[in-house]
Amino acid sequence: MILHPSILALFISSLLISLMTLYACGYGILILLRWDISSGSELQITLERRTYLISTIVSYFLVFQLVSLFLFIQTADSICHLFVGAMCAVGTLTANPFGYPTLALKTLTFLAAGGWLILNHADSRGYDYPLIRPKYLLLLCMAPLVLAETVLQAVYFLRLKPDIITSCCGALFSQASRGIAAEIAALPAAPMQTAFCCSLALVTASGVYFCARGRGAPLFAVASTVNFPLTLAAMISFISLYIYEMPSHHCPFCILQKEYGYVGYPLYALLLTSAVTGIGVGVLHPFRNRESLKQFLPKMQKSLAVVSILSILSFACIVIYQILSTSFRLDGY
Repeated sequence: MILHPSILALFISSLLISLMTLYACGYGILILLRWDISSGSELQITLERRTYLISTIVSYFLVFQLVSLFLFIQTADSICHLFVGAMCAVGTLTANPFGYPTLALKTLTFLAAGGWLILNHADSRGYDYPLIRPKYLLLLCMAPLVLAETVLQAVYFLRLKPDIITSCCGALFSQASRGIAAEIAALPAAPMQTAFCCSLALVTASGVYFCARGRGAPLFAVASTVNFPLTLAAMISFISLYIYEMPSHHCPFCILQKEYGYVGYPLYALLLTSAVTGIGVGVLHPFRNRESLKQFLPKMQKSLAVVSILSILSFACIVIYQILSTSFRLDGY
């Protein structure tokens, strides 16, 4: 294992988040089985008091869960110099088989945690805890992901050894290589540009339609969900090429480094924000007719939609700037 302050911080935070999630799930099961807002029993009063405290604490922990994704990536990037052959986070993540599964799980729990925070905020605005059961059901569904992430992350860091010879991003994202990364890098630029622009247009149009008419929330949520992996693929396929000004450098992690102005951090933050808030519009949609939320929920959904649209358009603006500010052009463009 490599001793590093960020690794220790990730260890401790993941353990605390897992323990808190398990503790909250215990009350969640009790709430799903015994919650009755019309009851004045001692159990009901106890649940009402504790759920407020637990929800508040879980909210703080899940906010750090969001931050931990970026901390994990930054840590992987900052210790890459310890491995022979590594030039960025790619080398660190391929140092053992648990790197990319951990990153995938952290991304998935990021989206789930964002959805839970949105659901919890809406629930806190209702006088009768209208979303108490849905939010604890979601937390119960999240628990296995959080626990699996904690275990995988621990195994990954414990098995990191500085004497390991690993791969550089040029080898992993080479079109001549094998694997999912290489297949995405080999995707033709023209179709990917078309797909990216169409996805961006669909998210924007469906979001604007929802804000204007108050309808189409499921479509907007689905468009935001699909746009997330498609845009990640576009980052590898062609967007990164304009940032690096190299026709063969497809790495999605080098853009996090100083040489490229750390442009990757705002890009990924905007993309994740757009996905979470867009999905959040859909998550809240089934509850729009709850009596205690009728006045608040439509406004919250529209606010989330606006944030999602502005985030993905800001992402697009940064990408367009990167493309127009360089003389590099792909063949045929």
